[in-house]
Amino acid sequence: MISDRRVDRLWVRVFPSAHELAVAAAADATAVLQAAVVGRGAAHAMFATGNSQLGFLDELVTRDVDWSKVVVFHMDEYVGVGPDHPAGFARYIRERIGDRVHPRTVHYLRGTGDPEAECERYARLLGEHPLDLCCLGIGENGHLAFNDPPVADFDDRRDVKVVELDAACRAQQVNEGHFASIDAVPTHAITVTIPAFLRARRVIANVPEARKAAPVRAALEGPVSTSCPASVLRTCSHARLYLDRDSASRLADREAIAPG
Repeated sequence: MISDRRVDRLWVRVFPSAHELAVAAAADATAVLQAAVVGRGAAHAMFATGNSQLGFLDELVTRDVDWSKVVVFHMDEYVGVGPDHPAGFARYIRERIGDRVHPRTVHYLRGTGDPEAECERYARLLGEHPLDLCCLGIGENGHLAFNDPPVADFDDRRDVKVVELDAACRAQQVNEGHFASIDAVPTHAITVTIPAFLRARRVIANVPEARKAAPVRAALEGPVSTSCPASVLRTCSHARLYLDRDSASRLADREAIAPG
């Protein structure tokens, strides 16, 4: 580890590489899941999707977790995208968690059908399964899940809502190779809201890669504001932000990225 420090109430940990980040974050997540299984007989966990989460998830599914006692949620889904769409998040979760470790239940967001009814259904499930763990990422525009700056609300009264995706968010999906063009990216999505997933007992943010350096700096060194939704993590003592040297490279605090 290069550094381990608090920024306001948030623990920020910086590692030399994305692999070392993934190993450490997976160990943290494993401990939370194990404690919930031992203490209550079940664990409730929510996971983000996207390219930046691949290393973490690949590491987590190898750990000593009794997945038969884990209930899994995910954070968002495109409106109009079915469960087998190559860019769909239900498929991502199924292939990277569901089919590999066979949790007790995976509650998939349904992108087809009535979006508002789906929001109500998923919010009800979340109410029945208080989260022990939420593992998330930070988007290139600073979003958390699909809470982009124009629609993010730190005091949202809803647990799940339909949102319009902003241009930067849609462009990221093209740049990551999920869609061939911006016109192919859905314009709307269903997302779990910020207050809903921050109610988890532990929040682990996994943010490797140089392309995340700008939003990381905004989140840690700018104002706590919906202009960078990830900045809200600084208000959470139960949250931990895992960075690698690349994603920490634009921080003004040079000690955070000094050679180990």
